[in-house]
Amino acid sequence: MAKILETFLDENLRSLREQGLYNEIDTVEGANGPVIQINGKELINLSSNNYLGLATNEELKRVANEAINKYGVGAGAVRTINGTLDLHVELEKKLAEFKGTEAAISYQSGFNCNMAAISAVMDQHDAILSDQLNHASIIDGCRLSKAKIIAFNHSDMVDLQRKAKEAVESGNYRKIMVITDGVFSMDGDIAKLPEIIDIAKQFDLITYVDDAHGSGVTGKGKGTVKHFGLENEVDFQIGTLSKAVGVVGGYVAGKKNLIDWLKVRSRPFLFSTAVTPADVAATSAAIELISDSTELVDKLWDNGNYLKSGLKNLGFNIGNSETPITPCIIGDEKLTQQFSRRLIEEGVYAKAIVFPTVPKGTGRVRNMPTAAHTKEMLDQAISIFEKVGKELGVIN
Repeated sequence: MAKILETFLDENLRSLREQGLYNEIDTVEGANGPVIQINGKELINLSSNNYLGLATNEELKRVANEAINKYGVGAGAVRTINGTLDLHVELEKKLAEFKGTEAAISYQSGFNCNMAAISAVMDQHDAILSDQLNHASIIDGCRLSKAKIIAFNHSDMVDLQRKAKEAVESGNYRKIMVITDGVFSMDGDIAKLPEIIDIAKQFDLITYVDDAHGSGVTGKGKGTVKHFGLENEVDFQIGTLSKAVGVVGGYVAGKKNLIDWLKVRSRPFLFSTAVTPADVAATSAAIELISDSTELVDKLWDNGNYLKSGLKNLGFNIGNSETPITPCIIGDEKLTQQFSRRLIEEGVYAKAIVFPTVPKGTGRVRNMPTAAHTKEMLDQAISIFEKVGKELGVIN
């Protein structure tokens, strides 16, 4: 290794560890369900994005195995050569119907969607108004586009309107886009989409909603755009297929001409091998399941409200979450890491979330109850939170 690289790595890794910002990666031994095993110990799992429990669903596993037997384990090519299987086309039709749009395009991940879609439409002659708490993949997608990035204060509609007006009146930009998460993953709050749409109409802004934590959760499972009845008002609906849907991949839904453009100009679609047959088949089955019944979504919300009420009554700061996402905001990074370690020792896997994922001084353990948790599991988790919280002085 080059000496200069070794020095850089050693110094910065040491600094991260000293600040409590170094993330230790745990290995799960088996399926990622409501209870997981790490280092031979069973833990109640409150750190998964598997909102509806579909990652271990028996029907999805059966469908995936059938697809492997028929199609093999890989798609064999990029989508634009001969990697587009009839399974991909079927999935995209279901996604468009699911999101209430004319068409949809699927990608290898939700992160890829933001790399693909933003830079396919926006360039150095344009500007992007981006919520300060948008996901890292949105931030990276904006940077890749080379557009001027104008951050507005989180969910601050006065600030958004002022900055939109300034950008339009400057005459410096050909196109202006406003981008927001549908559900903000670290705090669990929901974007103010009706107000954003009103501002967008006033200034002719392109609208872009990344609903990674809303699809399968809000709007009776159809997402945050559906929650507000704005399917015909949002230009880009982005989502992941690896959280509530339980598999892997991502999608963009919108007008047919937008999807046609992404098929010929979005680089991850053009230059990366298609998602595997098993994953596509399982995803299609999951979309059908979510579309046909709200049973799992209802159970998710019931569990989320139950956990939220239990932790709030104990005195934990759970912020202003409007969704099942339930942060326990500790503040100090080292204390947050210690709190998470003690929870794990007592039997609850609730991972510490610190800078750069959240701003410094706002460290938290983020709890993600799912439809697969039982009330008994949640009661046990709440009891452990109480014990550890009092032990470390986080609650009285």
